[in-house]
Amino acid sequence: MYILKFDWNPLTGIDIIGNFKIHFYSLMWIAAFVIGHAIMKRIFKREKVNLEFLDPLFIYTVLATMLGARLGHVIFYQPELIGQDPLSVILPFKFVGGFEFQGFQGLASHGAAIGIIIGMYLYRKKYQYKSMMWILDRIVIPVASGAVFIRIGNFINSEIIGKITDSDFGVRFVQEYYNKYEIVQKTGIKDVKKAYASITDNPNMASLLEAVPFRHPAQLYESFSYIFVFLILWFVYTKTTKKDQTGFLFGLFLILLWSVRFFVEFVKEPQGDEFINWFGLNTGQWLSVPFILIGLYFMFIFKPKTTTK
Repeated sequence: MYILKFDWNPLTGIDIIGNFKIHFYSLMWIAAFVIGHAIMKRIFKREKVNLEFLDPLFIYTVLATMLGARLGHVIFYQPELIGQDPLSVILPFKFVGGFEFQGFQGLASHGAAIGIIIGMYLYRKKYQYKSMMWILDRIVIPVASGAVFIRIGNFINSEIIGKITDSDFGVRFVQEYYNKYEIVQKTGIKDVKKAYASITDNPNMASLLEAVPFRHPAQLYESFSYIFVFLILWFVYTKTTKKDQTGFLFGLFLILLWSVRFFVEFVKEPQGDEFINWFGLNTGQWLSVPFILIGLYFMFIFKPKTTTK
């Protein structure tokens, strides 16, 4: 079973010039949006919707997702950032302690979900070719596919890690355990990338590697589960008549995705400063409960005021 236990010490991006770096995490977001656009285009063609509405929908979705995810992270997990480095809340740069392009290192799926709902409301106000619920019932399909890539990006970044495990399935997140300042100090190698590489490549550094605990690859658990969320939604949409039940797909998405999030949280380390920890459940779990309840409502109770789509 040793193949299921490995050390994770990856290259996380490509240096371009100065402090500017193309992060693979950012590329995962791009992949999520590009594939999501392709899926939504197929849905538009399938239902004979004018494609001129697709690109505006894409723009609204991208902006709503990124803004919602970023604000959600800051509000739910890192509120101190508002006072410490407020510009970094909405810009992909660090301004305190030296200017640096870092991308958005902190995005919350709960915030993204809220942002997408608000974004679709604003989009529907301007483009009134279908009902808002029709849009939500369809947009959740590419959103589910996108979630697969985002969690892979988290894995590449060694973030949103799992709890320590002594099972036969675990990962040692080297770059999460040793930050770049510690690794330079402990190895004596000033180049950060070479310092990290020395831990896994140099037998003399074995003691540093042994100190890193094995953890659940919670990001991969979620990513793998989201593949099935997407496949279930796509099957229901293409193979059943439930796609015509207003709100059903939206509700099913909420139940499936946030149930996955709820259960994976049991093997994840808390994110940021947990401001909720009731009855053994953390912030991420309590924030998931309302989405699941809303999903149940849309699947089994919701009745549209009009049948016009």
